[in-house]
Amino acid sequence: MNPAGIEVKNVSMSYQSESSEVLAVKEVSLSIGKGEFVSLLGPSGCGKTTLLRMMADLLTPTNGSIEIAGQSTRQARLSQKYGIVFQNPTLYDWRKVKDNITLPLELKKVPKAERERKALELLELVGLEKFKDKYPWQLSGGMQQRIAIARALAMEPEILLMDEPFSALDEFSRERLNEELLAIWKKTNSTVVFVTHSISESVFLSDRVFVLSPHPGRLSAVVDITLPRPRTKEMRNSPEFYKLITQIRDSFEGS
Repeated sequence: MNPAGIEVKNVSMSYQSESSEVLAVKEVSLSIGKGEFVSLLGPSGCGKTTLLRMMADLLTPTNGSIEIAGQSTRQARLSQKYGIVFQNPTLYDWRKVKDNITLPLELKKVPKAERERKALELLELVGLEKFKDKYPWQLSGGMQQRIAIARALAMEPEILLMDEPFSALDEFSRERLNEELLAIWKKTNSTVVFVTHSISESVFLSDRVFVLSPHPGRLSAVVDITLPRPRTKEMRNSPEFYKLITQIRDSFEGS
């Protein structure tokens, strides 16, 4: 495995309900290389968020193993190998935008001058340097999510885990943020694992799409995205784009 990638080996995850055991993810194996942008795609309830949370050491697999950059998920979390962006921005409304970004650096006891420099650098990266002294509640949903991405990048993670970060946005904002995310990814060289239930979003963003079929979640296909980079909005109307959407749609098992 690439030392800065992710290796998922025969992973299953079960939950215990009051009356029975529920199998959420079944025997998933996949490899993600350094610097790749991959999507975990599937309908609601297919286990894609569960799989991401196991990668993030927020859940422990019932069976199998996961390695992050050559380490266990616990070691990777403690050594801050990755940043996480959730579906909701989870920003602190009483902290200014720049202070939300510096929070992980404060916890790490990074000197104030260095924190301030890093915050301004990240704000420029996500195009929000003019809003550094605003509060999150003064910003739009898309702007808040860009702040959450900036905060996740504050510790310069090798891997960025993203759980449907744009699902609550309107289609116009979502497509614009897709383009901005790719620009950020190109500058940071991070490995990105992106959870989505949008086929078109996964095609536009990814190098590869891991298709999970419903319940229990299992890997039904791996689709290579052959669109050239950099991606442009014109590609969304190309025959190749629609061909890939059809290929992915046809790969679902049991849907």
